[in-house]
Amino acid sequence: DKKTIINMTNHSYFNLSGNPAVSVIDNILYVNADRFTPVDDTFMTTGEILPVASTPMDFTTPKVVGTDIDKYDYAQLKNGKGYDHNWVLNTGGDITQLAAKVTSPVTGITLEVYTNEPGIQVYTGNFLDGTVKGKKGIVYEQRAAICLETQHYPDSPNKPDWPSVILEPGQTYHSQCIYKFK
Repeated sequence: DKKTIINMTNHSYFNLSGNPAVSVIDNILYVNADRFTPVDDTFMTTGEILPVASTPMDFTTPKVVGTDIDKYDYAQLKNGKGYDHNWVLNTGGDITQLAAKVTSPVTGITLEVYTNEPGIQVYTGNFLDGTVKGKKGIVYEQRAAICLETQHYPDSPNKPDWPSVILEPGQTYHSQCIYKFK
């Protein structure tokens, strides 16, 4: 056995309205995180962990996704054409604590996310451009879906102060993500 790097996630897209023509910008998002890992203009993490307070990244109180999404004077939103960032969860790896939730105002359906991972990447489909077809040939336009990806922080192997993604010989990898629909 040799040590290895592992940071598994998923990239499931959710549109809780049931209609991919309906954007997710009216969805209400909550993220249980006081901090996030900012990215540079190449989408690489800067190595910083910054507070979300008083920024468009603050979803500690449920907020409509589109409230700040186009505030491109805020570099983090300009770089990703919206949200495509990792939040540092306040859950301490406790799978019983809510990590995030999103609600569709159209259907009232809520997706709750629970995880033992330290972070969650929120992606608002910023680069969907009508060229991607899904089931039944449906075309997905920008912001037609949202992703809530539980994970360790991006680029963790190069950030020794961040939670480790190194699996030592004899260790067992264990990651949980629960998606609960209401």
